[in-house]
Amino acid sequence: MKKITIPIGPQHPALKEPISLRITIEGEVVKHADVRLGYNHRGIEKLAESRTYIQNIYLVERICGICSHSHTTCYVQGVEKLCGLEVPKRGLYIRMLVCELERIHSHLLWLGVAAHEAGFDSLFMYTWRDREVVMDLLEIISGNRVHYAINTIGGVRRNLNEIQKEKILEGIKFLKKRTEYYTNLGTTEPTFVARIAGVGILPKEKAIALCAVGPTLRASGVSSDIRKDDPYAAYDEIPFDLCTADTCDVLGRVVVRVKELIESYKIVEYIIKNLPQGEIKVKAPRKIQPAEVVSRYEAPRGENIHYIKSNGTDKPERLKVRAPTLANYPATIEMLKNCFVADIPLIFAAIDPCICCAERFVELIDAKKGNSTVLSMAEIRKKYYSTETKRNVVWPL
Repeated sequence: MKKITIPIGPQHPALKEPISLRITIEGEVVKHADVRLGYNHRGIEKLAESRTYIQNIYLVERICGICSHSHTTCYVQGVEKLCGLEVPKRGLYIRMLVCELERIHSHLLWLGVAAHEAGFDSLFMYTWRDREVVMDLLEIISGNRVHYAINTIGGVRRNLNEIQKEKILEGIKFLKKRTEYYTNLGTTEPTFVARIAGVGILPKEKAIALCAVGPTLRASGVSSDIRKDDPYAAYDEIPFDLCTADTCDVLGRVVVRVKELIESYKIVEYIIKNLPQGEIKVKAPRKIQPAEVVSRYEAPRGENIHYIKSNGTDKPERLKVRAPTLANYPATIEMLKNCFVADIPLIFAAIDPCICCAERFVELIDAKKGNSTVLSMAEIRKKYYSTETKRNVVWPL
């Protein structure tokens, strides 16, 4: 049977953000897949070099809309390490509270998307309705439902009072009951389970070799979570279980996220009931002595990494972001192999992709001369997207 290469994206009904997938099929079976980036790059890493450390908090928060707190936490804890700051315990607990509420928000959103891609729109409506509860809780804490802006260098910007704590516990109590229903429905409803079981297989050995992260990795039976492996904030003080599954498929990724919802509810309740007294932040210096640091954070999608280099000024010399979606792309290629064409949206959605997070700059490599050149978007349009040379390929890093 003849092999055919078909494009999916960068504009496609199954894609919420622009990315290009090149799928080689034989009949209805996928034989090879390729991911191409560069359609949604915003130059955030370069912009960070011309902004102060404080201004960059609001810049990195806009790397992603769903896990904005993940990026600011990863960034500020790196800057705090460069400064040698010790954040007050109460500030760390409030920071972790927003971390876990954001994880709940992200997993509920993903569960709805996964149900939608599988044709189970009732579950999609349920989870997105209940997602409003956690978004309201985040608004109670920070004043915002999307970009919470709770972090600052040295701690957090807002404190908690007793009324807020009571409302958070009430919201978590409601969500726990709803999640018990999702757990039963999502793992026992025959048509839904049949649709996602055995789809997007990623064996444990492949998951490790391809450096998958987050629920994608844990659904392949690998016990890895930055909160346990390399604890930050005060996660080493909080009791919670690391959630895994051994089915190595989309069903396993559903199970892991539902389990993590339960654990996040426990963490939130523990934080509220054991919130330390005292200050919520300390004063940070404006300028930072030359140094460099790597900050790690377990975002809802997996391990998030920020590399920060200081040079003695009030602006970083370099900020490099490795978001979890980028780390999961090689594993996604593996999961797509030997699946059916109809499974592609479901498998791709199963890693909970954020295309904006994964975007990178464009570098032109001359194979003959062996040198490379970083091009601006204006240069790319002029040189490589003219009518005469529209088929030239520019590879993103």
